[in-house]
Amino acid sequence: MATFEKRGPYQIRAKVRKLGHKTVTKTFNNKKDAEAWAKGIETDMNRGTFIPSTVAQRTTVRTALERYQKEVFPRLAQDGRCEISRARRLIDALGELSLTALDSSHVAAYRDRRLQAGAAPQSVKHDLGLLGRVLKHCVIDWGIPLAHGIVTSQVRKPSLPPGRDRRLIDDEEMRLLDAAKISKSNDIGSIVIIALETAARRGEIAAMQWEHINLARRTWHIPKTKTNTPRTVPLSPRALKLLDGLPRRIDGGVWALQRADGISQAFDRICQRAGIEGLNFHDLRHEATSRLFELGTLGIMEVASITGHKDLKMLKRYTHLRAEDLAAKLG
Repeated sequence: MATFEKRGPYQIRAKVRKLGHKTVTKTFNNKKDAEAWAKGIETDMNRGTFIPSTVAQRTTVRTALERYQKEVFPRLAQDGRCEISRARRLIDALGELSLTALDSSHVAAYRDRRLQAGAAPQSVKHDLGLLGRVLKHCVIDWGIPLAHGIVTSQVRKPSLPPGRDRRLIDDEEMRLLDAAKISKSNDIGSIVIIALETAARRGEIAAMQWEHINLARRTWHIPKTKTNTPRTVPLSPRALKLLDGLPRRIDGGVWALQRADGISQAFDRICQRAGIEGLNFHDLRHEATSRLFELGTLGIMEVASITGHKDLKMLKRYTHLRAEDLAAKLG
């Protein structure tokens, strides 16, 4: 039942009470608007479609993103450092909107502005993915109902270009390692080998700790991954020999290079020194995954357990088998 009371000389506060629901109130400048609002609330309550929006109205996108950054990022690989810039972009663009006001048109406009500014479709898709995870967390973990639902699911994602198929060719691996020998970084050559032998991601390699490496069992445990699923990968004889010969750092880390962007910068320098074009560090994951399949002894699920791919369609994107090697198998 709705009741109305004067709030000063010009305002009316509407209050709706119904068994099974918390009391809902809202203040208006005239009684006509108050009555219309109360009638709508009562109708939704009777239909069982009422969604309380008080908390969502008080919570801005900025507040939700900052809370998510504080509570969830520390549980992610590299403490969520790769997500920080995405969170900042979303805060700058959408931060002042309340969760109640945020709808699909705002997200679509953000998508279009980013693309028009020259951002890669994959980067924009990652931005929308982070926002979607935050909104889902609001509903599931923080108990904040969203009147518009998870609005990112109502927005078309950018069309992605074909996946990269860059692999090492001819003597590029040897040239990379030769260039690494005269690099300012003592780690980059070893990091390249670990990437080729394990198919691990850049952030996972940067975060390697000796406590997670078992040389006797020939395994490396990765507790924090991009997919939030820990995994343990086997170490090949080449990787095992390399790690066994490395000095132990006092901080427990395997490398002095413990930032993902630092690895990329060092890798770009040795590519330039080696005269290698069109290769980035992530391409080594493509190369390593393809090599695992080319062994001919591992099934797709065994490769997935090493690389950490949850989506087998995505695994296929990373796997570029050489036609000549396949032809040799045909006899």
